[in-house]
Amino acid sequence: MFPAIEEALKDSTAAYSYDDANFYLKAIREIKKQFPEACLMSDVAMDPYSSDGHDGFVQDGKILNDETLPILAKMALAQAEAGIDIIGPSDMMDGRIGYIREELDAGGFDQTSIMSYSAKYASAFYGPFRDALDSAPKAGDKKTYQMDPANKYEAILEAELDIAEGADFLMVKPALCYLDIIHVLKERFDVPISAYNVSGECAMLHAAAKNGWLDYDSAMQEMLLSIKRAGADVILTYFAKDYAKLNR
Repeated sequence: MFPAIEEALKDSTAAYSYDDANFYLKAIREIKKQFPEACLMSDVAMDPYSSDGHDGFVQDGKILNDETLPILAKMALAQAEAGIDIIGPSDMMDGRIGYIREELDAGGFDQTSIMSYSAKYASAFYGPFRDALDSAPKAGDKKTYQMDPANKYEAILEAELDIAEGADFLMVKPALCYLDIIHVLKERFDVPISAYNVSGECAMLHAAAKNGWLDYDSAMQEMLLSIKRAGADVILTYFAKDYAKLNR
């Protein structure tokens, strides 16, 4: 689940993210009430709630890593209290997995899992999602905390740190241009590897199919198969419903 927040509710500290009146938290509670057997996964980052549009706290044009961590922990704890089963920190701040794990455990949510966006690259494929949530940075970009697409070894380092801090899953995002990263992490680490088949990857297939260049059903299934073959145990994709209908 991802929230799309109106501008009036955003501020520099993302305070609405853990406010009891937050419609996102109310939605989680209601879904969990109506469908208690459902496994709910959430997003933890400041950007949907931040007036700056960044995943971390901004001061004087800089992202302050350590000052961001308590905000993320409050957000994660509020989501766990509302009924989220798997917390998904997508912010890429250093040390946030350990910080969130400690807060969840202290709050009595030791069974709430953490699916860390360990290898989240500074990608050109996030555009449709950012447009939908209106969460693009107001200034600068996210390259100071998201990963360099040319750097494979940073993914390994980040994965090692996240596991040491208590991550239950490792996430690679995006998926298609980073199949080698999915494979490397699967070969090296004995935890589930998730891959995020992001909005731009899905949008380009829709566009190609609309123009008659590709067969949507065949190409979509081949795309997902490649992600699975690379080593993903879990695939997050906007194709999920279409794939399910084809493979009942």
